[in-house]
Amino acid sequence: MPADLPKPPTPRRITEQQSHCAGSAGPAGSFRKRWDTLGKLFYGNSGLEIEFDDRVLAHLQIVIAAKLRRHEGFFLSWKDDPVVGNGRSSIWLQPSIALFLTFATPERHPINREWLEQLTVSAQHPQGLQLSIEPGQSTPPPRSRV
Repeated sequence: MPADLPKPPTPRRITEQQSHCAGSAGPAGSFRKRWDTLGKLFYGNSGLEIEFDDRVLAHLQIVIAAKLRRHEGFFLSWKDDPVVGNGRSSIWLQPSIALFLTFATPERHPINREWLEQLTVSAQHPQGLQLSIEPGQSTPPPRSRV
């Protein structure tokens, strides 16, 4: 890997309390410990890095690539993890802004066609791509840092 590229993150343990904050409730409201694999989206040369669950990042990669191939600019928005403020964040994506994605795991994640369709439809709206939770799943919210 070239020296100027960031190193991929390692999987990190999510505690029961953090899982609760991230809305990772298991069946019947019980909270489970699990290993989350967080990939990152590096935004241009701004120093902004946003952590997404690898599965989320795999779906976003498909939707973002389709929009950028058509030379369409758009917002990507998400609800922040309570650890970073519990607000909402957005970034403007367009073909001239370099994006770099790293995945914490080497395997490719299966694609949920229903969720992919929801995200694609969302990306067509004037307010842009609104990250939603995968149907039938709970996914930790993204975390961003500069």
